[in-house]
Amino acid sequence: MNRPNLWSDQKEILFEDNHLLIINKPAGLLVQGDSTGDEPLSTKAAEYLRFKYKKPGAAFVGVVHRIDRPVSGIVVLAKTSKALSRLNEMFRDNKVHKTYWALVGKRPEPESGQLVHWLVKDPIRNVTKAYPKLHPQGLRSELSYELLGQAGNRQLLQVNPITGRPHQIRVQLATGLGTPIVGDVKYGFLAPLPDVSIALHARRLELEHPVTKEKLCIEAPVPEVAHWEAAKAFYAQ
Repeated sequence: MNRPNLWSDQKEILFEDNHLLIINKPAGLLVQGDSTGDEPLSTKAAEYLRFKYKKPGAAFVGVVHRIDRPVSGIVVLAKTSKALSRLNEMFRDNKVHKTYWALVGKRPEPESGQLVHWLVKDPIRNVTKAYPKLHPQGLRSELSYELLGQAGNRQLLQVNPITGRPHQIRVQLATGLGTPIVGDVKYGFLAPLPDVSIALHARRLELEHPVTKEKLCIEAPVPEVAHWEAAKAFYAQ
């Protein structure tokens, strides 16, 4: 069996047991396959498990949730159908506490608060629009945010999405605060980053283990790239 060319030093693996595989996804990698045909995280994870446990056939990998392709950070995968079913229910019922870090170009005003919008996604253009009032086609979307401080020449925000909608953090920060995420030209930032990522990182996830009921708090280091370097000073927060 050929060793898959991924996670050779396992630094991207944040947690693994019989039921869960939690990965620090690099920006640029799909979580699940789409029309591009590019190999997604779910396939890479299945190959990793097949090699590690010397499975003769395909390994089970259940995709519980997704983060956008240009976003980095925590992704939870299920290794058993029992874990997948219970995790799906937990995410659906908002029983998982998610924390993101976002670098923006200017100081938000106010420096902390909540944003509520009704989001409408255009699936053809893959763009979401935020409306400040009830929209007949919109999904109510809510998040809280706070300014952690200045990180280099950027401002570091901590964001806790209360709902989970496509492009929610990206469009709500851009529309509600006028602070598009660094590199996110789709939602108003002026220029892309050199690696074509956006400066949004799924930093922390708090949840109850779906089988053991243990309380898990998982943190993911920010990517080892220049625009995130100054944010490391905020790790203790």
